[in-house]
Amino acid sequence: MSTTEQRKRVELLQGTLDLLILQTLLLGPVHGHAIAKAIEFRSDDVLQVEQGSLYPALHRLIKRKWISVQDGISENNRRAKFYRLTAKGRRQLAVETTKWDKLAGAIARILRPSRQEGE
Repeated sequence: MSTTEQRKRVELLQGTLDLLILQTLLLGPVHGHAIAKAIEFRSDDVLQVEQGSLYPALHRLIKRKWISVQDGISENNRRAKFYRLTAKGRRQLAVETTKWDKLAGAIARILRPSRQEGE
């Protein structure tokens, strides 16, 4: 795989993780570990989010002002950073969801072409 192909692959994965994080934060502020667990739970453990992917994604989203961060105390009385969806992030979630739906539809059309197309 070429370097360009690797970069594209990473961008797709990052974009997908960004979308999943934004969607998770739509439910309300939560700390990083809980974001990863929510994604795993809601995907029936199909999607596993490693810390090495999660925290760079969270920093990227903060930089873009799609999420904000605030110190707090977790449910087990530990200091934690809580991430919250911003108004800009809420708007971006709608944009990213539309893009994802378009991509998923295009892939589905390729994987499952209509009978007329195959005849």
